[in-house]
Parts: sequence; structure tokens; C-alpha cells
Amino acid sequence: MVVDDHPMWRDAVARDLAEAGYEVVATVGEGRAAVRVAAAARPQLAVVDLQLPDIGGVEVTRRLAAADPPVRVLVLSASGEQQDVLDAVKAGATGYLLKSAGRAEFLDAVRRAGDGDAVFTPGLAGLVLGEYRRLAAAPRPQDDDTPRLTERETEVLRLVAKGLTYRQIAERLVLSHRTVQNHVQNTLRKLQLHNRVELVRYAIEKGLDQE
Repeated sequence: MVVDDHPMWRDAVARDLAEAGYEVVATVGEGRAAVRVAAAARPQLAVVDLQLPDIGGVEVTRRLAAADPPVRVLVLSASGEQQDVLDAVKAGATGYLLKSAGRAEFLDAVRRAGDGDAVFTPGLAGLVLGEYRRLAAAPRPQDDDTPRLTERETEVLRLVAKGLTYRQIAERLVLSHRTVQNHVQNTLRKLQLHNRVELVRYAIEKGLDQE
């Protein structure tokens, strides 16, 4: 699904996706409409602009990421401002790409985001990882009833905390990409977390990124 309030840009993105073999189930120009349409069209991935005329792309991202089933969101924005990027990621965006990206870079980002990998315009990945570490340093209530993870789930979580993509983790552990995704989803469910941001924060809190 493509969500952008500029008709020409929205149509161009949808055309690029269709020509690359993706099924575009909806194109929408407003945030509330996007949330409503997504519930019916059930896209696997939404390409969302931040500047929308009503509730805005960050809130759209939050609602889509919290849907059942959740929709992966790739933000495609003209803004590279630090706060915009962090707000989108905290809301649950899988990736953040600037509109200055070329067609090939955009389609590669769509493919990777669809696979569940975190995708960022070069230069933004370090910013996001820095925010993960800042969040991990913030006080958080202790929970003595934290569910136990399996050895494999802990191993996958450690590599997620180090910034590896799901595909890189699969290659490192000689697993299928789908198996890695399943381990991550099981871990999210056990820990009652909602997205990759919260998962990485948890891993850094436990010091898994240093092991």
C-alpha cells in the first residue's frame, strides 16, 4: 500500500512497485483513510510519507504496526531531520528512506523491509542505533518474571542487538531467513514487546550487544 498526499508522487511510487512485480493493493492520500483501508486490504508492507493532511505519517505508522496482523512500514519522506526519523522508528517503522533515493535503492529497501530487515538511508542507521543505546540507558521498571528464552532465541537476539539484518543472521547461524523471523517473533511475544526498537533496547539493557 502506498500512502502519500501528492497524487503524482503516489502514482509514480505505485507504478515502480507494480513494474517490479509487487501487487499494490491500495493507494491512499490521507492518514485516517490509510488505516481504514489497510484493515480491509491487508497489505504486508506500507510505503508511508510523513507529511499527511490529517493524522500524519508517524501516527499512521503506529496504528499500522499495532494492527492485527501488523503491517510493516517503510517511511519514504523528504525529511532527514533527526526527530522525524526517531519518531517514525519509535512508532514501529521497519525502515526510513529519503525521497532523494534512486529507483533501485527504493526497490531494494522495499524488498528488505518486506523481509523484516531494518532499512535506513545511509547515515541514518548510526543515528537510530545511538537512540537505541540512549533508551537502553534510561531507567526501566524491573520485572522478575521475565520469560526465559531458548539458547537459539538468545543467540538471534544478540545478533539483532549488534545491528545485523535478518538475512545476515541467517547466514551467520546457517538458518533459513524464515526461521530467523520466527525466532524474532517468538521472542517478541515472550517478552511482550511490539517492534524491533523495543527488542534492541531490551537486548542492550541485558548487555547482549557486548557479548
